This record gives sequence, C-alpha cells and structure tokens, in this order.
Amino acid sequence: MELLMTILGFILILSGLLGSFLPLLPGPPISYAGLLLLHFYGNTPFSNIILIVFAALVIALVFLDYLLPIWTTKKFGGSKAGQWGATLGVLLGLFAGPWGIVLGPLFGAYLGELVAGSNNTNAWQSAKGAFLGFLLGTGLKIILIGSMLLVAFQHI
Repeated sequence: MELLMTILGFILILSGLLGSFLPLLPGPPISYAGLLLLHFYGNTPFSNIILIVFAALVIALVFLDYLLPIWTTKKFGGSKAGQWGATLGVLLGLFAGPWGIVLGPLFGAYLGELVAGSNNTNAWQSAKGAFLGFLLGTGLKIILIGSMLLVAFQHI
C-alpha cells in the first residue's frame, strides 16, 4: 500500500507540471496534493515547516498566476480589451496544441487591442506584456513544482 501511495504521490507531483502549461489544470495544487499523499501515506513524512511553506507558496502562486498577466499587460500599456483577449487566447490556444497554449495569450491580447481601436504598435506592446505575464507565471509554477519534486526525492 505504501508503494502504491508513493507512486501515486509522484504521479500527482509530475501531473502538476502539466498544469504549469495548461491553464485549466491547477498545477501547483495538484502537486501539493501529491506531496501531502507522500507525507501521510509514504514511508518518510515531511516536516510541518516544509508543508506550511509549500502551502503558502501554492496559495500565493494561484493568485499570482491570475494577476501577473493582467499586471504585465497593463505595464506594457494594454487595456482591459487586451487583458480579455489574452485570457481568451489562452483558452482557445488549448485547442491548438502546445504552440497554441504558448502563443494564444500573445495573439489574443493583440487582437483584443485591435478590436478596442488601438494602433498596431500599441497592440503589439500589450501582446508582449500578456506574453511576459504568461511566461512569468509558467516559470514560477515550474520552479515551485520542481522544488516539490526535489524535496520529495530527498525524502525517499
């Protein structure tokens, strides 16, 4: 039973990596669930400090993941239309495979700004901001989940 739970815990942690790229899959919470599974059913539990720190980081990152693209789009001069376009681009990009997920926010923000009446230069600035926010959020999720994976491997 311990072996099965250990394997399932690692599968959940690794599945969280997919959630770093797929916006509909909450990567860090799934990985944290895997960490909890390893803690409660594995052969070596983690310290409470490790669990609390990872819980706080997961909660913070869930909020940051939504706020970063909005903030970076605004920072690069984008409007609400660009922000909504980036969000729609992410969702529609899911149907276009990996490149759609990566490029969806970029083109979504660009088209959103054009529809709102921005000129081509401003629309691309907004799109770059949305893309940067997506990359920052994805990078932070990969770092956090990689840290969870590292801690889990150290406790085997």
